Amino acid sequence: MSGRDLERGAAKGPRGGGYNQAAVYYAGGGRGDSESQWTSWLVPVIVVANVAVFIAAMYVNNCPRNNLRFEGGCVARFLGRLSFEPLKENPLFGPSSSTLEKMGGLKWDNVVNGNQGWRLITCMWLHAGVIHLLANMLSLVFIGIRLEQQFGFVRVGAIYLISGFGGSVLSSLFIQNNISVGASGAVFGLLGAMLSELLTNWTIYTNKAAALFTLLFIVAINLAVGILPHVDNFAHIGGFLTGFLLGFILLIRPQFGWVERRAKSKHMGYQYVLLLIALVLLIAGFVVGLIMLFRGENANDHCSWCHYLSCVPTSRWKCTN
Repeated sequence: MSGRDLERGAAKGPRGGGYNQAAVYYAGGGRGDSESQWTSWLVPVIVVANVAVFIAAMYVNNCPRNNLRFEGGCVARFLGRLSFEPLKENPLFGPSSSTLEKMGGLKWDNVVNGNQGWRLITCMWLHAGVIHLLANMLSLVFIGIRLEQQFGFVRVGAIYLISGFGGSVLSSLFIQNNISVGASGAVFGLLGAMLSELLTNWTIYTNKAAALFTLLFIVAINLAVGILPHVDNFAHIGGFLTGFLLGFILLIRPQFGWVERRAKSKHMGYQYVLLLIALVLLIAGFVVGLIMLFRGENANDHCSWCHYLSCVPTSRWKCTN
């Protein structure tokens, strides 16, 4: 894989093992109600689908037959046509960049000039290597299963897919010379939805301040890792913002009040206000983003400093594009 190609790497938590599992239950800020839980099946299906797509990509890649450009032989040749590209091309133990592009990786020129808008969706099912796949799927399991148990597969599935799409749109607007793949934009969307769900359902949680602080800390750590080179942080940011807005819309819960000494479940006025604002911002963001994308505009022309959100140059590495 070319050094210029980007992975939507799963950002590391405080112990370097992906998104911190403590965030999944809001750092102990558990709900005050005894609501029954759904059975989680969608998240495991998504994990299986991602693994299957990765195996298919390695089959198409067929390193022993097709690798003629890079020094060194294929890695794990005992796997036959499923063996990995030489580490000089792809240190993550995966296929070549040309295979990722062939399989539906996100590339601006293909989307805008090749009328291949479907890449905005397909790229979130591809991964640059075993390490990339493992990190993202572990993150998805830690975050997604808990959310699906609480809110069901329809809402969590919608947040996952729409957030992944939102991450792809923002990525395409800012990164136009590289291939980008990975599910972490969608996973960041679930993380953003966790934060907005906590805010809009504030009154039903205990230990609110601790839960909010922990979530914000985890979000900051994960986004900070995205400033490393060859990590598509714009996909992370786009997915997170999309999921954050969707949380206000899809994860709203009734609050509890007392009417004539009887508990009554109802939604609060501020919840409807947040829902309306989030809906307007979400629609406006997608409309503006898609218009800019298919008009071929480069968002860096409108924001001269935004490229630092995805890569900060240091003495150890340089940032291109």
